[in-house]
Amino acid sequence: MTTAAARAATATTPATASMTAPPAPPTLKDATAIVGIGQTPFARRLDASEKTLACRAILAALDDAGIPPSQVDAFASYTMEETDEVEVAKAVGAGDVTFFARTGFGGGASCATVAHLAAAIATGQASVGVAWRSRKRGSGPRPWTDTRRQLPTPAQWTRPYGLLRPADEIAMLARRYMHEYGATRDHFFNVARACRNHAHRNPAAIMHGRPLTRETYMSSRWISEPLCLFDNCLETDGALACVVVSAERARDCRRSPVYVHAAAQGLPAQHHGMVNYWNDDPLTGPSWTAARQLWKTADFGPEDVDVAQIYDAFTPLIPLSLEGYGFCGRGEGAAFTEDGALELGGRLPVNTGGGGLSEAYVHGFNLITEGVRQLRGTSTAQVPGATTCLVTAGEGVPTSALLLRS
Repeated sequence: MTTAAARAATATTPATASMTAPPAPPTLKDATAIVGIGQTPFARRLDASEKTLACRAILAALDDAGIPPSQVDAFASYTMEETDEVEVAKAVGAGDVTFFARTGFGGGASCATVAHLAAAIATGQASVGVAWRSRKRGSGPRPWTDTRRQLPTPAQWTRPYGLLRPADEIAMLARRYMHEYGATRDHFFNVARACRNHAHRNPAAIMHGRPLTRETYMSSRWISEPLCLFDNCLETDGALACVVVSAERARDCRRSPVYVHAAAQGLPAQHHGMVNYWNDDPLTGPSWTAARQLWKTADFGPEDVDVAQIYDAFTPLIPLSLEGYGFCGRGEGAAFTEDGALELGGRLPVNTGGGGLSEAYVHGFNLITEGVRQLRGTSTAQVPGATTCLVTAGEGVPTSALLLRS
């Protein structure tokens, strides 16, 4: 055989090449599901310790899923969590644990806890994961009051000049948003009222049965101008948890699965927490970075989302997030809130359990559990026929987000 003939005989045809091409990179799309949720009561003060509250929420979530604690082999929570996975695993009776993770940046960590469990389970590192947050913010100390700690580098550019609390920092962003795009206090009231109206339907919400009028909102005391009392989240004791398993296993669990369709984290270039000093545009926060990653792997877009649970430590974060996640154009988030758009029956019902503003503030974890209830059809402010839900973590800090579907 000639050299040319030998080369021809061994040449790879296009069909053969396609058979030997490397597989497409794996995604998390619908590979895992949330099958159990649990929570403690919420109150300004609960007597139980954070560890006890965490264990109660975790055991409730496992019971909801119909999974014994001995089968749990993965944990995920926040770096700000005072209760660690070692003590939790012993207390609830977990088996050997093969995956554990914590995410930083306070409320920015909420959705990331589920995302990390989903990645671990989808890649075979674990089979039953529990994410949780337990916090005594109502009866405990404020993080910024610990003056014994040396200021981290970013805080050296804010706290000596009077920006002592997150409310002060977000107030700066809110004022800039009002100046540049014409947002008003009426728009912030639209957010507060929607969350309060949803909480009015939720017996577990701290603000259940306590309606909020425009007059009450407008006459309330300033916390950090232009943010008044009702622009700020609650201060709450309580704990929540959820259970994540593979999509295959989820079919055999007690509850209908809610699939983790997509997940993302976001940390924009030159970010400075809360105030975003070094960005060319401080109003383009971490949500914009997370959103690009989130929608990249999803089978649907913002126009297909039936209900959203958007992190609401402060009312201005919702219009900013609506823009970041693509529900409206730049500068249009305030106007989006008009005409009851965020209410049940509106354009995009938001925070249907009451959110951090009116249900409880536990670093946003209640937004995850409410998203699950919506897709199970068991919310107290149920969106009829909801099959898709966006859940976001804190805007203003390195953040995370989930797309859930039934």
